[in-house]
Amino acid sequence: MGRHAKLLERILGGRADANIRFSDLIQLLLHLGFDERIRGDHHIFTRAGVVEILNLQPKASMSKPYQVKQVRNVILRYRLGADENEQI
Repeated sequence: MGRHAKLLERILGGRADANIRFSDLIQLLLHLGFDERIRGDHHIFTRAGVVEILNLQPKASMSKPYQVKQVRNVILRYRLGADENEQI
């Protein structure tokens, strides 16, 4: 199981939202095909076929739990990463 698949599994599990490193979350979104635009500390992610825009900011080196939840909801709604993790 690759690094992205393990992180995807942790995010989908929903039990470690406060323990997701911001840099890991960014790498996962880029791996899932999102485009990143940066304005200050705001990392804005868009992807063709996904209506939602993800606007993420770090809290020190970690992700904010409510933003991890937003990412999880988008992944589930659009079935992203299904080829890596068959549990979706």
